[in-house]
Amino acid sequence: MQYYYLFILLVLVLLHGLSHGLGIDQASRLRALRGKRLGGERSSDDGRWEVLDMEDEGFFDSGKMEDDLIEGGLPGQPSGVLFKQYAGYVTVNELKGRNLFYYFAEAAEDPSSKPLLLWLNGGPGCSSLGVGAMVEIGPFGVKPDGKTLYLRPYAWNKVANTLFLESPVGVGFSYSNDSFEYNENGDKRTAQDTYTFLINWFRRFPHYKNRDFYIMGESYAGFYIPELADTIIKRNMKAVSSSIIHLKGIMIGNGIMNDLTDNRGYYDYLWTHALISDITHRGLVEYCKFPDSYECKKLEDHIELEVGLIDFYNIYAPVCIRSSNSSRKPRRHGGFDPCEADYVLRYLNLPQVQEALHANRTKIPYAWEVCSSVITSWTDSPSTMFPIYKRLISSGLHILIYSGDVDAVVSVVGTRYSINALGLKVIKPWHPWSENTKVVGGYRVVYDGLTFATIRGAGHEVPRFQPRRAFALMESFVAGK
Repeated sequence: MQYYYLFILLVLVLLHGLSHGLGIDQASRLRALRGKRLGGERSSDDGRWEVLDMEDEGFFDSGKMEDDLIEGGLPGQPSGVLFKQYAGYVTVNELKGRNLFYYFAEAAEDPSSKPLLLWLNGGPGCSSLGVGAMVEIGPFGVKPDGKTLYLRPYAWNKVANTLFLESPVGVGFSYSNDSFEYNENGDKRTAQDTYTFLINWFRRFPHYKNRDFYIMGESYAGFYIPELADTIIKRNMKAVSSSIIHLKGIMIGNGIMNDLTDNRGYYDYLWTHALISDITHRGLVEYCKFPDSYECKKLEDHIELEVGLIDFYNIYAPVCIRSSNSSRKPRRHGGFDPCEADYVLRYLNLPQVQEALHANRTKIPYAWEVCSSVITSWTDSPSTMFPIYKRLISSGLHILIYSGDVDAVVSVVGTRYSINALGLKVIKPWHPWSENTKVVGGYRVVYDGLTFATIRGAGHEVPRFQPRRAFALMESFVAGK
């Protein structure tokens, strides 16, 4: 089984950086994972999930908050920034030397009264610092020079204290003293290490221990987040009061949920949006009932030939066309820069930036990457989140699932198929929602146990493509609306 997942991750590494000109390959990795893991062999769990017993060595004193303060702010940041920023490492396994890197931006105003938000990106293997913080919801974005930062108008730290974690080890600046550990990553250990990180982080930042806590993210975090929430809820039942995490809700954007419905939604979305032919769609529907068949694999390979060079994250967005002509200015599209991930890559590899972040102090033998190329194996991945969602709903957890409606990879169609398969009762039927204007921002339906919302005109990384609408949705969710 491990060799099967090794093959999957090798495919993902080969696709690294080839995600239709974007430089962020959460979507490429998901498409590769979908194409390979539906082909017969699966995780030994086959959808079953159990919270692992925690390793005793995971809990220990984890340093001082003051040591992680970013004195004077990040290099190149605008003047007049008053909120505090922290960054550094938290050890999650002392014996193996697994250390996870985090970046934390306190709320811009009155952080002592604001909730705490943990953001997780997917992949598996993509950086929440590079994508989540620097491209989507963090306080700063990187300018085209790769050296200076701009203030993001709809940064989420205007509403919450925002914590970004590079997980698992091998992602971004996170590392292990034992390089063989990078081949032992999987869903179970990722959930375990993230939980251990949180326990130790709260010891470092004790004044946040009793805050309302939310987990948010996207893409493969559609597995990470429910798995982590399930772990927290079960551990809270056994924890002493000092280790209880006050989890209030989870918010997942364009996240995978269930292999069969996700896959069906992918095919149907491509066809209904005139990206593949009738013949190819009919073939996918007929032959991919058995995804390990030769016919299905041939049709899957043919999809990219038919679709051509577009951004699968956002089928209507421009792609980043890299040029050797350094005088050529990047093409912006309504405030969206398709080459922004390139600027982040340059910025986070600057020595002065890594020094300010207290990162890479052990001099890891590879450059920081948006999505990791050192993770070449993935040991476990369930086929569905349905059993976990049923437990989370029973626990009373506040759940919002949202979809940007121009993402082809984890499409709004597949997410609707998945939610329908849960068989939940509709409490408030489909209706439009808007943010401070009369213009429709998307559509929403409230079920008994969760809310589903669409964001009109948004791609796979919703805050990147529709920042104001994403901000409004998050603000409403945190307010309990």
